[in-house]
Parts: sequence; structure tokens; C-alpha cells
Amino acid sequence: MEVRFLQLGLGLLLLLATQDAPAVAVPGPKCQRQCGGVDIQYPFGIGDNCSLSAYFKASCQEVQRGVYKPFYSDLELLNISLINGTIKGLNYISTECYNQSAGSMGGTTCAHKLGLSTWSFDARGTPFRFSDVHNKFTIIGCSTLAYIYDSTVKGYLTGCVSTCQNLTDLTNGTCSGMGCCQTEIPKGMGYYNVSFDSNFNTSQIWNFSRCSYAVLMEAEAFNFSTTYISTTEFNDTNSGRVPVVMDWAIRNETISLSCDEAKLNKTGTYACLSSKSGCVDSRDGAGYLCNCSEGYEGNPYLPGGCQDVDECSSSPCPSGGVCHNTEGGYRCPCRAGWKFNKQRNTCDPDTGLIMGVTIGFLVLVIFSSFGYMILQKRKLNQVKQEHFREHGGMILFERMRSEKGFAFSVFSEAELIQATNNYDKSRIIGKGGHGTVYKGVVKGNMTVAIKRCALIDERQKKEFGQEMLILSQINHKNIVKLVGCCLEVEVPMLVYEFIPNGTLFELIHDKNQALQISFSSLLRIAHEAAEGLNFLHSYASPPIIHGDVKTANILLDENYLAKVSDFGASILAPSDKEQYVTMVQGTCGYLDPEYMLTCQLTEKSDVFSFGVILLEVLTGQEPLKLDGPEMQRSLSSNFLSAMKENNLDAILPSHVKGQESNELIRGLAELAKQCLDMCGINRPSMKEIADELGRLRKLSLHPWAQLDVEMETQSMLGGASTTSFETEGATSGYPTQEGENLPMNPRSSYYAR
Repeated sequence: MEVRFLQLGLGLLLLLATQDAPAVAVPGPKCQRQCGGVDIQYPFGIGDNCSLSAYFKASCQEVQRGVYKPFYSDLELLNISLINGTIKGLNYISTECYNQSAGSMGGTTCAHKLGLSTWSFDARGTPFRFSDVHNKFTIIGCSTLAYIYDSTVKGYLTGCVSTCQNLTDLTNGTCSGMGCCQTEIPKGMGYYNVSFDSNFNTSQIWNFSRCSYAVLMEAEAFNFSTTYISTTEFNDTNSGRVPVVMDWAIRNETISLSCDEAKLNKTGTYACLSSKSGCVDSRDGAGYLCNCSEGYEGNPYLPGGCQDVDECSSSPCPSGGVCHNTEGGYRCPCRAGWKFNKQRNTCDPDTGLIMGVTIGFLVLVIFSSFGYMILQKRKLNQVKQEHFREHGGMILFERMRSEKGFAFSVFSEAELIQATNNYDKSRIIGKGGHGTVYKGVVKGNMTVAIKRCALIDERQKKEFGQEMLILSQINHKNIVKLVGCCLEVEVPMLVYEFIPNGTLFELIHDKNQALQISFSSLLRIAHEAAEGLNFLHSYASPPIIHGDVKTANILLDENYLAKVSDFGASILAPSDKEQYVTMVQGTCGYLDPEYMLTCQLTEKSDVFSFGVILLEVLTGQEPLKLDGPEMQRSLSSNFLSAMKENNLDAILPSHVKGQESNELIRGLAELAKQCLDMCGINRPSMKEIADELGRLRKLSLHPWAQLDVEMETQSMLGGASTTSFETEGATSGYPTQEGENLPMNPRSSYYAR
């Protein structure tokens, strides 16, 4: 086994061992104070007359082209700490490696030692000692026993053993004897040597653990990795060097004075030159260190090196104290309202003064808060009153006062907030362009639908109360009842009766239900919706134009009776023909093309939209398909094109063609075609549509039901004439035709399409 011992000193030690105690020197202004990013602080220095003595002299060496590093002899310096009295440098790693031999004996493959490299360190007679606090003797290997010893004066010897059988047994970050071992060193050690025990080697496990390592190093800088066993990664770091920490003090081989002895020394070698500094004994052997006095910081080894610390920058005063920086300290006089407590050295509140001020302040705050709340409440009431008057609330109240049986309620905002649990999201039953609808329960445990309108134009604001009077009197079995409103908000809220079973749109286009609904049921619902619109156009005074007729606004009650909804967003028919609607009404797919050109909303605009509803009933298709080919997106355009080409069957579903008579289908198609006429004057009225749908419904009845229908018709013709709207308290609804197949699962309806 080849053994190489590198006996390296920390800097001209043999030459310096015979010198006398160093005289205190002060570095010149040209001395280099930094090298390779490391501050070289006095008493250390680079160059002649730049350090306290030759023991503290360092050098700045070029390690590669243009790259300089600080060295103390062969030890590369990483940092110097004056406060802790330490230096950190790079220490060499001792290694022992094996490899497979070129031949074998007796069929057994042999391992061949590649080499041994050990490192010894001698700091005797210098200011330096290996730190027992920061360093540990560390070995790495799978069959390794290494020793660290001082065979000179102390006779110190200790070792550490590390074993392992498989790499899988090792754990990253753990150094407890498997693959890695660490042991502490004694205080005051200035020399050490390393050796490996020849009885422990890696010759049997060279195939996965070729090398063993031993080094004295900074414990905090080491974290074991299992790759250190199977590779040379550990030895490759910093050219086989790792950090080691050394304690230093003002001492040498000939003179090692304690702090008190150094102060009394008459030779002028006391190193603490700053007038604001003092000394402390070294914790690692003889000698001392210099520290700046309390309240000062800097370099205590230089005259004037300790400067006053601005303690006030770190807010050291107790609560209530005002910090004033002084030379070497600070003062904390208590501010106004506080008293200094000598016993606890704290600022305590002046309770008498504070109580008086606090009570006065609380009284002022309470009165101010009450005044502000009263003022804000008055302002809020004024705003609510203004909204109420602006929306015609006074007209409604006068009418309600004059007609005690007037079945209409004006709700307060607080009532509707309570009814909807402050407009909780779980109460939402519909959203649309005109607003959001919530399900609520108002006084009397009546379930209602509360619509928060999104917007309202100026004309509607002025006429809102009058329109509410008209709409509140609508009492028709096929129109959703408007039971009240709230006028004390910026945009009025409408309160409708609650309709539970969804919409005609869902009934037609829900894939799960569409096949379960008979065509006659859909035809009945369409007929009932036409009756409701006919009432708005013909019997309301003045007539009401719905403006947004679509299947989503035809609701279904518990008996699946059609109810036209959302007429609260409608307008009264203008008496002046020059009035125009400047804001687009309706929904894409249902919009009257004539209205798009003239911006004039008429009863015939509702007729066009109802024509699209008839197409949905007839074809089961949605009015607009945005994902289809551009020429086939509009249902009305496709229908008119098919009618023109006499190819109606192309757009009809198979179940309609197979179940209904050609006369019924052709009659319904002709009616839809008339409703979709581009010229509004050529379209039929809603009364004519309702009458025609009534006639067509008779065609959809079974033969055995025809007799009952004819008898009912004769009875109606022979009796007194009736209108198609309900009187107060009348029962609602056409009876469900026998044979109709309606879904039985009620769902919430959508009012805000």
C-alpha cells in the first residue's frame, strides 16, 4: 500500500516559530481588502505591513486566467469572521480506492488498490485551532475504518467505522454508520493526521463501492448522498476539498496572553486598538479576541474601527417609548399619555388620562355614528321615495285606496329581500336578457317568482305605474298572473305567480321527453298560448304587445296548461304611430324581420314570433342552429324554402308524419307560412290564428272523440257568446285530451328568457 503524507502548514510556520511576539501594526491605505469576493478584514491582510503579524498574512492568487482566490498558505479561504473569531477554508479529502485487477487467481477475480491519499494538517504554534463546535471527522465508504490522531503532545486518537452490504440499505441525509460515519473532535486541536485501517478495505465490494473517504470538515456543510458510495462525486467537489472551520485568536507560539494579561501588558502589543472596544478570552485555548463595545459595531482591531450603532433603526424601545439614539446607546422617553415604570423599565399607559380621552372619544363616535346612520337612512328613504314616485307608485296607491278589492300588491324592497333570502343563488330559477328570476315566499306563504329586471328605458320609467295598473288587471287562464311589484328601487322588480312545470321549449327540445309527448298535446299548448296572446292584443285596454314571444316564455302549470309569461317586459301599443322602439326587443331566431328594418313593434311582430313557435311544434327543431351550415341555421328560412319547393316532408320528423293526418300537417304548415310572411300586413291576427288552431285541433282528435267536439261546438253556438278570458275566480284550462302523454316530473320554470 502506497502512503503519501502531505505535511502542509498554514503559512511559513517553521520560520515564524522562532520570532518574538508581533508588534501591533496598522494597515496602510493601499492594502488590498478583498480577493475573489472575500473580505480580508484586519488583523488579516494581503501583502506586507497589511496584517497584524505574519501569522495573519494571506495572499491573493490567480487560480486560472483572470480568476483570483484568497489563500492562507495552501488553504483557500472562504470567509473571515471577526465577531465569531473563525475562518473557513477548503480542506483536502483523504481517499483510498480499489479497482479490478488485470488477472485472477484460482478463478477468483481480485481487487487492486489504485492508490491512497491522506492529508495531515499542522496548525501548532499559530493563532489557529480546528473548531470542535463546527467540525466533525467524517468518513464515507462501505468497508471503511479511518483514524484521526494527534501524535505530538496530546496523544489524541479516535476513529469512525462505516459498513454496508448493498446500496439499497443507504439513506440520503443519514450519516449513522451505514455508508457514512461522523465523530466529534476535542477542543484546542491544532494538528491532526488521517490514516485508513488496512483490515477494512473495499476490495470485496469494489464493484459498487470503489473508494473510501475521510476528512475533517464543517458538519453543517455536509449532507450525505448515496451517490458518494457508487461514484467519485464526493471527491470531485472543489478538486477534492470541503469546508473546514478554524478558530483563531490573538496568540502565537511564544506569547499567548489572556484578555486581562493583554490589557496589563507593557510591551504595546494589545491588539484592541479601537477606543470603543474590549477583549474577551478565546473559547478554544489561550489568547483573546477583540469586540466592539456595546452600542458599537465595526472592526475593533483598527483605531476608530468601532462606530456607533443606530439602535433606533431596529425599534428597541418598549411600547409607548420614543427612541432617541445616543453615542453608544439610545434613550426611550415615554410619549405623551404614558408613564415610565422604573421597576419594569417599561412605558405604561397613563390610565387616568387615557380613560378620560377614551370616554370622550367614544361618546363622540357614538353620537357621530347615530347622526350618520340617521342621515344615511333619510337619504336612503329619499332615494326610495324618489324611485317610487318616478315609477308611478302614487298612481298605484291611489287606485288601491279607491278599489279595496284591487288584487295587486306593492312590496317593499325589504320584503323581497327576505322572500329570496337576500337573493341567494340557490333561489335562482331563471336568467335572461331582461333580468334574473328568483323563487320566493311572500306574506301569506304564497310562492312567487320575483324578477329583478336588468334595465328599463326612460319612457317605461315614466309610464311604469300606469302599465302596472293595466297588467295587474289581466286575468286570463293562459297568462301568468302579475301579483305585485316593488317600486322603491332604481329598476322595478316584478312579482308573478309561480308556475312549476317548466317551459314549452324544454318540453319540445328535451331529448328525454320529446318522444314521450304526443303531437296533440303540443298542439293544445300552442292553441292555449295563442289564446293568451290574442287576449293581450284584443281584449286588454290598451292592447299589449308582448315583444318576446318564444317557447321559453310559454310556461306550464301543474296541469300542463300553457301560460304566456314575461309580458312585464312588453310595451303598451303606442297610440301615436310615429313612436318607435329604439332598443331591440325579442330573441334571435324569433325576431320579426320587418321590425329589424323599421324599429316599429306591432302586434304582427308577435305573430311572426308565434309562427316560429308553430315550426318548433311541427318539426321539433330549434329556431336557430349556430353550429350548422350557414344556409341551414335559420329554421324559418329552411321551412319557407321547403314550402316553396313543395318539399315539406324534408323537415318533418318521422313520428309526426306517421301519427298525424296530412290535412292537419298541411294546415299547420300553411298557418305557419302565413305568420312568417315578410310583410306584416299580410300576416293573420292572433284571433285568426287561435281560431285556426282550434279547428286544426279537432282534426287531431280520435274519431270517437269527434262527436263530443261537435256537440260541444253546437252547444257553444246555441248558447250565449263567451270571450276567451277568465273572470275573477273562474277555473282555468282546457281539459287534457284523452290520449295525451305528458311528463309527470314537475320542474321549475324560467321567466327570464
